[in-house]
Amino acid sequence: MVLLSLCQTSLTVLRQIEPVIVLEELANTLFNTAHRMVVKERTANLTYPDTHLSREDSQQKAMSDFFMTFNLIITLTPILPALLLARFGDRGWRKVPIVVPLCGFLLLRFALLLVVIFQLPLELMFGAAVLCGLSGGFCAYWPGVVTLASLGSTAADRSKVIMRVEVLYGVAGLVGSLVSGHLFQLYSASLGHGTLLLGLSTLLSLLCLVESIFLRQVKPECNTEPDENCQLLYPDSSEGPVQALVGINKVNVALLFVAAVLYISAALGSMDILGVFVLKAPLSWTATQVGYGNAAGCMIFLTSYLGVVVFRRCVSDVTLILVGMISFASGIYFMSFVTTTYYFYLARLLNMFALIPLPTIRSLVSLQVPPSSCGTTLAFLQVALEFGTLNWFPGFVFVLASIVTVLGMIPISIFGCRLPHRQQKERILGD
Repeated sequence: MVLLSLCQTSLTVLRQIEPVIVLEELANTLFNTAHRMVVKERTANLTYPDTHLSREDSQQKAMSDFFMTFNLIITLTPILPALLLARFGDRGWRKVPIVVPLCGFLLLRFALLLVVIFQLPLELMFGAAVLCGLSGGFCAYWPGVVTLASLGSTAADRSKVIMRVEVLYGVAGLVGSLVSGHLFQLYSASLGHGTLLLGLSTLLSLLCLVESIFLRQVKPECNTEPDENCQLLYPDSSEGPVQALVGINKVNVALLFVAAVLYISAALGSMDILGVFVLKAPLSWTATQVGYGNAAGCMIFLTSYLGVVVFRRCVSDVTLILVGMISFASGIYFMSFVTTTYYFYLARLLNMFALIPLPTIRSLVSLQVPPSSCGTTLAFLQVALEFGTLNWFPGFVFVLASIVTVLGMIPISIFGCRLPHRQQKERILGD
């Protein structure tokens, strides 16, 4: 009886979206480490005679050129496929925006495994990146995950549910990052560095794909067309369902998009600088200190989740976003004056709620549209965020990131002012 109950519980867990998130992010972090190290090894002996660069500088240039091309392919190729897959999802095929990108991820990791085993040219990864992009990539996968999490939750709990998804993503990434370096060093006489690591990454991708196809359960959705009795909830409807006009509130969605793009531009731009900042004087961190710093960054996932759980009982989602933006802006501004490791951790402490804005913005976006448009809208948001993550501003500094974050608070504040009063109810208008 106990064994049967345990099997039923395990099957119930496997049918949720959480195992997909964990397996995929573990596979992704293992692949990223292997990919970086394989490229480093393959470019070790490259030289550029015409530029008179040293061997180390030549390797750095070759790595930069490779990753710049690879990242552009991975970022730009999925845009149209992701929107098409999201449209399929909104028509009832909710697994499609998740399963198809997982096939692309599996192909990409298997391609690098073949490159390592058979010593194939590294440029083959560009072709694999194109195929991965045509499958929708992260642009399709993550909106698909968030859509399932959103539609499977109530309006009152949606921000917490999406934040929990982000926490699982961050914890899985932390675990994968900690073990990937050690696994990369494992090899046998017949297999080189990275083979076992890539094999494990590919296996995890395969398990994730199988789980998504055969075990993942999609809950039936409530249709929100005008001739149905279903209702679209307002973000602040903590006192029960509030009736709303059918359709998409385009102004509110646009304000949320602008805030999200400004915030992601500031956040990722400053994080790129931060990785170099800690290695140079005055900090001059060692590898161990870098590991501790990365762990502190991963802790922000947990503190942000706790912040959502605690604060959402007394403040609205709009206020939660503003708290997160203020947390990031103050911490990254303080980082401009950091001269010791002690002050660095104080600045990171100010960032303890910095991961609240994006999941909460996704939650609000999902509540501004009917379920039949939720996946497509979230896919458009992810595409906008992908453009925000490109290195349009190579000279990003911490003060600029802080200013851009403050600018991102303006559309969120306007959005908050546009929300109706909790007690105000609007009837769904018939045809």
